[in-house]
Amino acid sequence: MMQAMIFAAGLGTRLKPLTDTMPKALVKVGGEPLIKRVIDKLSASGVDRIVVNVHHFAQQITDYLNDNANFGKDIRISDETTGLLETGGGIKKAYPLFDSSSPILIHNVDILSNVDLRSFYQLAVKAEGKDQAVDAVLLVSWRKTKRYLLFSDDMRLVGWTNIETGEVKSPYPNLDPSKCRMYAFAGIHVISPKLVMTMDEMPDRFGIIDFYLKECATYNILGYVKDALKLMDIGKLDTLAQAEEFLAEL
Repeated sequence: MMQAMIFAAGLGTRLKPLTDTMPKALVKVGGEPLIKRVIDKLSASGVDRIVVNVHHFAQQITDYLNDNANFGKDIRISDETTGLLETGGGIKKAYPLFDSSSPILIHNVDILSNVDLRSFYQLAVKAEGKDQAVDAVLLVSWRKTKRYLLFSDDMRLVGWTNIETGEVKSPYPNLDPSKCRMYAFAGIHVISPKLVMTMDEMPDRFGIIDFYLKECATYNILGYVKDALKLMDIGKLDTLAQAEEFLAEL
């Protein structure tokens, strides 16, 4: 089974005033809500089951999915209306809704890209040309930012750094960021059931990147750089205005 989770619980504060009356997931791009675009892309990639987490105007998302008969897919709701759980806590809470034998593709609701999600998902099923199991694969890219994930030469996650403050987070003592490959996280990743099950010891609310950094010395967490990546995060009103042109490029 190929399965996925759409992060749709966020407050969408950078898209105000649109999100004063609706969730970010229902903001339209090119005439269609963001969540529909993600569902269509997941469906075209062969995803069988989708879990959507909800919080901000949660009922609007539930009603939209019901009104469209879940677009013919097995779509389940992970309800976070009592409190946002962040990205890691959201996965932990949603996990009982998934098939426990298959990896989970995680996709932010506000991302548009030219990523072949089926091929990307397969990277977590088995490493290309290797026998070693992959516990998570993170889509990363080179872009100018303050915060970067750090990878070894074979693209295994080893840490994180803020190049402005010099802060480093890593389970490896004295890690030198200058000797690592540095990439920014792109908001799409795949996580194995084995790694999700280690979340039992985590609090209800936590960030997924902090979790990956905690576990990267024990588990095989890889970064994947896509050639000619085209990706847009519809996080602000100005990017929303550029989105239709971006969709035409895709």
